[in-house]
Amino acid sequence: MPLKEKHEKFCQSYVIHRNATKAAIAAGYSEGSAHNQGYRLVHDEAIKERIKELEQGITTDVDVISEIEKQYEAARVSGHGNTALKALELLAKVRGNNSEDVSVDVDTLENDIVYSLQVMGFEKAFQLMEQAFPSQFQIGVESEEELLFTEELSSTTDTETSSNNDT
Repeated sequence: MPLKEKHEKFCQSYVIHRNATKAAIAAGYSEGSAHNQGYRLVHDEAIKERIKELEQGITTDVDVISEIEKQYEAARVSGHGNTALKALELLAKVRGNNSEDVSVDVDTLENDIVYSLQVMGFEKAFQLMEQAFPSQFQIGVESEEELLFTEELSSTTDTETSSNNDT
């Protein structure tokens, strides 16, 4: 049995918005009753079936994988590490992360790590190194004082060198 016109509009709108209240309003229900009507309709078996049919019939001219690859490349080039990583996660999901088909040699892995660190930037890479090897990054109080003293000496020497070069 075909759906009523209002129900068909609801289904079409629901496929677009994925929001039952918005779909009910678009179908012609009042804003006051849209929430209740949307809830009721989205649980109706005939409506569910029609929504499923509409979703299966959706085609798009957008190549999702190439769009995500473009987003990844743009994020990588502009230094947005988190966005680049998110794009890679999406690509893995879309492509079906077939880890059993992947064999990586040590050189490739090292190059990938270096590349990833460069994308993230020095500060984030340093933070990750501290997390990975905390005992290597623990500086005692004496070492911190020595480091400050060394930095002071270095800056004093730099100042003296530039003064001598000016004369």
